[in-house]
Amino acid sequence: MDSFLFASTLYLLAACVAVPLAVRLGLGSVLGYLTAGIMIAPLEGLVGSETQNLQHFAEFGVVMMLFIIGLELEPRALWDMRHRLIGLGGLQVSLTTGLILAAAMALGVPWQGATAIGLIFALSSTAIVLQTLNEKSLMGTNGGRSAFSVLLTQDIAVIPMLALVPLLVWPGLSNRAAATGAHENTNHGAASDVMHMLEGLPGWGVTLITLAAIVLIIVGGHYMTRPIFRYIHRARLREMYTAVSLLFVVGVAALMVLVGLSPALGAFLAGVVLANSEFRHELAADIEPFKGLLLGLFFITVGAGINFETLLSAPFVILGLTLGMMAIKASVLFVLAILFKIKGRDRMLFTLGLAQAGEFGFVLTSFTVQQNVLPTEMSETLLLVIALSMLLTPLLFIAYDKLQHRFMEQSEAVPHDDIDDQQPIIIAGIGRFGQVVNRLLQSSGFQTTVLDHDLPLIQLMRRFGFKGYFGDPTRPEMLHAAGLAEAKVLVVALDDPKAAVKIVAFARKERPDLIIIARARDRVHVFELYKAGADKIVREMFDSSLRAGRYVLEGMGLTEHDAHEQEVAFFRMDRHAMSDLADLWDPNIPVSENEAYLERAKALNRDLEVELLAKLTKPQAVDAAE
Repeated sequence: MDSFLFASTLYLLAACVAVPLAVRLGLGSVLGYLTAGIMIAPLEGLVGSETQNLQHFAEFGVVMMLFIIGLELEPRALWDMRHRLIGLGGLQVSLTTGLILAAAMALGVPWQGATAIGLIFALSSTAIVLQTLNEKSLMGTNGGRSAFSVLLTQDIAVIPMLALVPLLVWPGLSNRAAATGAHENTNHGAASDVMHMLEGLPGWGVTLITLAAIVLIIVGGHYMTRPIFRYIHRARLREMYTAVSLLFVVGVAALMVLVGLSPALGAFLAGVVLANSEFRHELAADIEPFKGLLLGLFFITVGAGINFETLLSAPFVILGLTLGMMAIKASVLFVLAILFKIKGRDRMLFTLGLAQAGEFGFVLTSFTVQQNVLPTEMSETLLLVIALSMLLTPLLFIAYDKLQHRFMEQSEAVPHDDIDDQQPIIIAGIGRFGQVVNRLLQSSGFQTTVLDHDLPLIQLMRRFGFKGYFGDPTRPEMLHAAGLAEAKVLVVALDDPKAAVKIVAFARKERPDLIIIARARDRVHVFELYKAGADKIVREMFDSSLRAGRYVLEGMGLTEHDAHEQEVAFFRMDRHAMSDLADLWDPNIPVSENEAYLERAKALNRDLEVELLAKLTKPQAVDAAE
């Protein structure tokens, strides 16, 4: 136990040193965790076999991550993904397996071992890819959704792969005993114990038990969670919510292992079942801290598992095998992206993001050695190739960040629309904010010229009968083509704060008399737009928050008139405060370090409280006098 505590302390210390440094350098947390593991690798003699124990805990990070993702997906959304799951994911697994099988046979590996190697390398890292996509807010993109579909298909494919591997015995190979000690450091050693519960049963019995487990998860998740949470609620102990959330995830994972299915897949299915539950936010909040920590430990164990002795014995061979495998996978992914019409930056994200091997490759590698499919020496090389490819993946995402704008300019062939209609009102950006503005104006009898760089959104607008033009509103020629020289009002409703400031500054320079109304994300963005020359600035959440506050005042007993008066008074005072603070704001000084700004903000807050309380108590004083 003492060595376990020592190993845990060492791992956490390495993470606390490496991860913040990697994030500050713009390398991302995943590369920081992998680096922490590499730092620990030379100390393997100090931590001993406790690394394996930590790996068993870390495996649940992947399970919890897929559970949380499932909570964010409604069953209808999963059904909508069926074509990508079956078509895109299925083709990726089969084509990658076939090409790597051929490459392995060309290197002299028998077809049984080559098939196993193809299956191992067909899988990608669910943990690294999804963690990075979430960190970089890329999950909602077409490339991110496509990558997730392929990863989910791969997780499902692990099940038939485990069933196929025992049929691929390498003739004359007998290294089961040697494998026992050689592969204790694989990340998913427990996978070799699956299906013990089902031994001796006929095929139909195995099928029935497997289906029963899935039905139990679906029915239990739908009908049992409400009474369980109500029972826990009566205890009024916050930690019990966390306990029942962990029990749910760990229990589902254990059930999946007992019937020979992937625990990560089971957790994902459970999350989808609970996606419409009123408890899903509570579950996600309770699981999130454990997920992040365990995923971090998982990445550290991957870094610590890199065998540098094997690497240094043949560095060019192993690096060449790693890059060759990643090149084959990237080629398959690129072709599939073209076939499934994934374009531009999404195509590059999809190709680079899934080009590595994955954590389930450790499962299959260990299993193939135990089943006499691959020799121990070859499996050590495969484990090293998997770990190195995972180590290179964060670097590929960094390359994507650096190259995406240039790639978009070179590869996106959709031409901008020719604007054949100029109206007195120009709306740049037709997202949720711009749509409401546009509908109000057109309902009031005013015509608009709408610009947006999101082609699917423009096409959707047209299907509903609204006219819009595809093009980048930040380009001067697009604004001039839209009628900037004659327009009366420009509405800047873009999601991108920097692009919004750029448009406002250009339009103000070209047309000093133009009325510019701009959408702002927060206070700092308000100040930037104010400096750029916007006439009216609307914070995207401000008005809706005011309305919600007014409803709260009414709920606390104020009349509708008094609540409205408080809302109007707050609006006027806040607008006055923003004007004052804009003069003190300095883009070169962080707000938290701008003393003049802070002092004035405090004084304005005091004035606001005094005026609102005066308005609130004045009617009461009059009533008392009467």
